Amino acid sequence: MKDTKYRDVNDDKKPKIKEAIVVEGRDDTLAVSKAVNAITIETHGFGLSSKMWEILDKAYRERGLIILTDPDHGGRSIRRKIINRFPGSKQAFISREKASKKGDVGIENAAPDDILEALKKARASLMESSGETTKEQYDMTLLVKWGLVGESSSRKRREMFCDSLGIGYSNAKGLLKKLNQYEINQEEIECALSSIDCN
Repeated sequence: MKDTKYRDVNDDKKPKIKEAIVVEGRDDTLAVSKAVNAITIETHGFGLSSKMWEILDKAYRERGLIILTDPDHGGRSIRRKIINRFPGSKQAFISREKASKKGDVGIENAAPDDILEALKKARASLMESSGETTKEQYDMTLLVKWGLVGESSSRKRREMFCDSLGIGYSNAKGLLKKLNQYEINQEEIECALSSIDCN
């Protein structure tokens, strides 16, 4: 089960965004990472799957969404679909001029300052990084204890675990970031582990 849709962008020197930022692809995530610390959700096209809707739903409920799609027909189509389903989502816009490079139009072409400005105008929950590291509730020893790393069946267990939580598949390091940044509680963890063990 390959998943590259859900990414954590983290650098303590940049402003932190609470909401998950919806972009279209990996290059957009890279562009966002030059401007802010954020979790991005990559749609990879405008035909959104049921799994993608689950990921968006969880992010919308727990963090909120900011839609930052390309200023073209495809991007507008994705934006409309998400707004129709999650009307409380915030919307960030970058002009076609600022998102264009050699005839290519996309968020990946936008300058970091333009991305940051668009997010500010969208009223993103912006928190300047203090340089202090936050205490993490989950660490690698817990993933080992839960059988999510270190065993021949760990990858499959992680797939089922992530699927149960609706957070998109991750390797061990990525999973820890999601668990801590989303502040997933112990009850949700126990339910997810129980669902794995019942299968």
